[in-house]
Amino acid sequence: MASAPPPSLDRTMDSPQRKEIYTYKAPWTVFSLAWSHRLEPQSQFRLAIGSYIEQYNNAVQVLKTRMALPPGAEYPSMQIYCACEIEHPYPCTKILWSPDAGGGVNANYGGRDLLATTGDYLRLWSVSGDGEGKMGHKREALLNNNKNSEYCAPLTSFDWNEYDPSMIATSSIDTTCTIWDVNTQTARTQLIAHDREVFDLAFSRGTDVFASVGADGSVRLFDLRSLEHSTIIYETPNLEPLLRLEWNKQDPNYLATFKVDSRSTIILDIRLPSIPVTELGGHAGCVNAVAWAPHSSCHVCTAGDDCQALIWDLSHMSKRPVEDPILAYNAEGEVNNLQWSSSQPDWVSIAFSDKLQILRV
Repeated sequence: MASAPPPSLDRTMDSPQRKEIYTYKAPWTVFSLAWSHRLEPQSQFRLAIGSYIEQYNNAVQVLKTRMALPPGAEYPSMQIYCACEIEHPYPCTKILWSPDAGGGVNANYGGRDLLATTGDYLRLWSVSGDGEGKMGHKREALLNNNKNSEYCAPLTSFDWNEYDPSMIATSSIDTTCTIWDVNTQTARTQLIAHDREVFDLAFSRGTDVFASVGADGSVRLFDLRSLEHSTIIYETPNLEPLLRLEWNKQDPNYLATFKVDSRSTIILDIRLPSIPVTELGGHAGCVNAVAWAPHSSCHVCTAGDDCQALIWDLSHMSKRPVEDPILAYNAEGEVNNLQWSSSQPDWVSIAFSDKLQILRV
């Protein structure tokens, strides 16, 4: 007997004065996005989004929220607006805010918040408010590890170490991963990580261990204390490329990844390598993004070309297959990306077409 469909966010919204879904329309296709880790006053939000325009001139916008009373409305509602726009060469492959909200790396920039982007290079930006809702920006660094040329191989992704915010790791199509020191703006080390292009990487819950995935179809673990060798914990059956990787920060035994043009998400237990602990189906189109809940070790969200964002409960995955999501949201277009807010974990953001939506889950 077919199981009942999961609850829909559309059907669980509160009354009109308490909308649970908010939309921002950008002037271009939205691809990369990131929540700020810093709590804003009155629980307001701040996000960064990046354009996907197939030409040199692209952009990053810093979005903020405010409460406003629309004309004719009885209750105020939240509005998303652009507080700052940054010119960016080529589309960003990823955006992240500094994980340090109070000192450390931010102390070097007068308390301004830092934003990092990858594309042709790793760039660092500082942003600061004017007290009236708008923000200014300044490029603080452009990092290139190619000593022999001003050009470098495109960077596919990066991760910012939460426990040592002076450390950023980048992945590249030239098979390498590079560990950067944000304070000195130099490369600490560079290693050949895969046999082919590296598509993504992520730090574990600590300073030393990270994992990467790439076009050779493998998931590899690295320890910065011993970079002479890595550990391959999983390879796809026919060495199909793995596109993205997300580490469960609440329980670092678990990783999520998915293959290029695949409708399923692979969940791995690093204690039991080689065989996925479970695979999440549910999508009728290719999976494009996955994000673990920042406040729960057993919830994960997936999104894809079928215009759906699905939330899964993995608490019983070691005992029985995970067949159905516990919550579903139908977007108006193919979902390119998603992020789960760590500072306000009731909220998930998704990107599709020229729209960013934030959803209360």
